[in-house]
Amino acid sequence: MSTSITTLTLDAAPISIADVVAVASGTRRVALSLKAIEGVRRARAVIEQKVASGKAIYGLNTGFGSLSHVRIEKAQIKTLQSNIVRSHAAGVGEALPREVSRAMLVCLAASLARGASGVRVETLERILLLLNEGLDPVVPSRGSVGASGDLAPLAHAAMCLIGEGEVFDGNARVPTAVAYAARGLKPLELEEKEGLALLNGTHLMAGMSALLLADLHRLFDAALVAGALAFDAAKASDSFLHPALHALRCQPGQIAVAARLRALTQGSAILESHKTPSDPRVQDPYCLRCMPQVLGAACDAIAYATGAVERELGAVTDNPLVIGDELFSGGNFHGMPIAIPLDVLAIAVSHIAGISERRTFWVLSANDRYVAHTPYLASEPGLQSGLMIAQYTAAACVNEIITLCNPSSVANVVTSAGIEDYNSFGPAAAFKLKQCIARATSVIAIEVLTMCEGIDAHRPLRSSVALESVHARVRSIVPRLTGDRSPAPDIAAIEAMIMRGDCMPA
Repeated sequence: MSTSITTLTLDAAPISIADVVAVASGTRRVALSLKAIEGVRRARAVIEQKVASGKAIYGLNTGFGSLSHVRIEKAQIKTLQSNIVRSHAAGVGEALPREVSRAMLVCLAASLARGASGVRVETLERILLLLNEGLDPVVPSRGSVGASGDLAPLAHAAMCLIGEGEVFDGNARVPTAVAYAARGLKPLELEEKEGLALLNGTHLMAGMSALLLADLHRLFDAALVAGALAFDAAKASDSFLHPALHALRCQPGQIAVAARLRALTQGSAILESHKTPSDPRVQDPYCLRCMPQVLGAACDAIAYATGAVERELGAVTDNPLVIGDELFSGGNFHGMPIAIPLDVLAIAVSHIAGISERRTFWVLSANDRYVAHTPYLASEPGLQSGLMIAQYTAAACVNEIITLCNPSSVANVVTSAGIEDYNSFGPAAAFKLKQCIARATSVIAIEVLTMCEGIDAHRPLRSSVALESVHARVRSIVPRLTGDRSPAPDIAAIEAMIMRGDCMPA
């Protein structure tokens, strides 16, 4: 973990995407404010009063889902809470990455800290202990249908609170009981409502969405830089970036993208070099000329999804919920408000990658004699293939993204004997989006690699100060292509650069 550790204090206010990323990466500890502690205690007192009343109340003294009609005797209420955790821990597949498990936990803790779920302070503090000690629950990745909360993944995490299941501890994967024994900790005994409160919530979806949006913002920045590099590599016109043109379209993303592209290319000598009568071209292909419209639409989609996720990070998604002195049953655990934005983001990523691949294709094809590039940017075309197959790889990635764009949220599968009859499948949308972002990162890396070679071919002309700083950073890790070599290590190096956020101008 980083030596620069800060603290996120949960005080019932929304947490941010940056908060989730920091806790997930281990650079931020988590604590409870006095305000949160007081709110949690007030809600817990309501739960205890309701239990004492003897009335049948869902989640306190009844079965769950389609078994909600079954009344549980008072002597078995605590057993009921442990049983829901054990029985619902039915996940399959590879374990979630540790940062995703941690993101899920901090979203759970923030929701419980808002004082509407009725858990004890001790239970909330145990979640924070796991986060602060780096005891990250081992959570199988598949099993949530994204409706009654992320039940299976959260159950596996809750198993760790009661001393069962497994955790990642340092570099080891160990039984939770072993990690507890090493620290002198005792398993938590869950009380009324607590098992249900730990499982009912959209915390896997919310945590994953926050991490994915952080990655996507870096990818989008890199896509803008790659597109700006392409202007110079292809000796494209910049007339279509005129602000008045985009103002007439009224689309905020388009206007913002055009402005950013103007800023990135400002002062480029390459742009000015072909504004002469000897260059009769009046329009560039859509992959260049319509970049503001296409990437602008993606920008608007990202803004929509970001708003939905930010709201979710301030939500309480448990059921039933304590409001004042009463308990109310509802459906706040349903994941559709996140599932649809996640599906939309996959479509947006398809266009970020798709138009990038088209620019790579255009430059490598050497179809425009006024650009004066050799085919595939090879020094000796024929003897050498240059970056020919890098474009094939980009095409393969784009095709995979197209396949992954089929929405998860539009088809329903019924669960819980028909009581839970309309599910969101938001977690599936999140896993697909993660793959889309990974493939799109490769596509953008290939474009950056290609366009830096294209700019080198125009020397001694220089690009803008902003783009030359990016070019220099690329050249510090990837030398110019002087003969055929495997492009794979070069692509991988630029991918890492993109995901570090290092693809923006200095």
